[in-house]
Amino acid sequence: MSIFSEIYGVYFRIAARLLQKAEVDEQTVYDEIRREGFRDSVLFLPQKLIPQKDGSDWHLFSRQADGTLRSVLHHKPEPRVTLLQKRWLRAKLNDPRLALFLSDEALRVLSEQLADIKPLYLPEHFRYTDRYTDGDPFESPEYRANFRVILHALKHHRLVKIAFQSGKGERMNVTVLPQALEYSQKNDKFRLHCRNVRGGIQRGSGLINLGRMTAVSETAETVQPERSVSELLQARRCAEPVTVRVTPERNGVERFMMQFAAYEKRSERDPKTGCCTVQLWYDSQDETEVLIQLLSFGPVLEILSPPAFRSQAAARVRQQYLLNEAAEQENGTQQKRSEP
Repeated sequence: MSIFSEIYGVYFRIAARLLQKAEVDEQTVYDEIRREGFRDSVLFLPQKLIPQKDGSDWHLFSRQADGTLRSVLHHKPEPRVTLLQKRWLRAKLNDPRLALFLSDEALRVLSEQLADIKPLYLPEHFRYTDRYTDGDPFESPEYRANFRVILHALKHHRLVKIAFQSGKGERMNVTVLPQALEYSQKNDKFRLHCRNVRGGIQRGSGLINLGRMTAVSETAETVQPERSVSELLQARRCAEPVTVRVTPERNGVERFMMQFAAYEKRSERDPKTGCCTVQLWYDSQDETEVLIQLLSFGPVLEILSPPAFRSQAAARVRQQYLLNEAAEQENGTQQKRSEP
């Protein structure tokens, strides 16, 4: 089984997309290549798709009298699913989160069609570190039902009524406009970005963990959000990025880049020492979570700024040191008591 197959390539997808159309013009070919190809693709790929007088093209199109290009195929190219893709799909069926996005019927059909396919990997092949163990109950019928209601309302800009329990244990009932669903890999939980709506007026944004929701119902009222998702996230962006220095010991730089791959950042690497200085932007409401993730790197990472963030890190390290010291003293006392 070849992983590096041409059907995964950009050029294959560009050609297949153009061949789906009965006729195209040269401008469409160039536009498609600029949109889907690499930066230098436009320098040579058009000459392979557009018929050339010397016959050096791929002979996928014939030029008509009016200058348009017509596909030489008798049938439109159909997307093919390779064995590797089937094995990946079969592996994804073992992920309970997949059931949140697909209907029971779709899951049943996929399971039947892929019954004889060996999964590309199994859940037990992965070992997660620094992840909380109280993740959302993805397999719960109530959780799945709530998730699907929110997903449908999100796609159609519908208001939803949500009953949930706050972090302080208070029971809350709100009417909100869903704007984005976000998954936290560290917490293994989904949460909803939404706009609070009262009397038909959008009155600020909110964030609700789906695992805390006890009831969700969609209304028939359609409301267009006053702010886009990007504007919503931008408003929650930290005022000043945290700056860190990561050393290459124990693959520190590689591990850091992988763990914070989804974050906006700017990095600069010292070729002599291999150390990397990174500016990291994050959601202001996730500051504590970001701090804990940074501290998990131990001595291979130093928080440089801002001063307040660095002070928080120092305070947590001191607190942990005192807890460890107290535990060692307690263990020493117990050993003395157990001695004859």
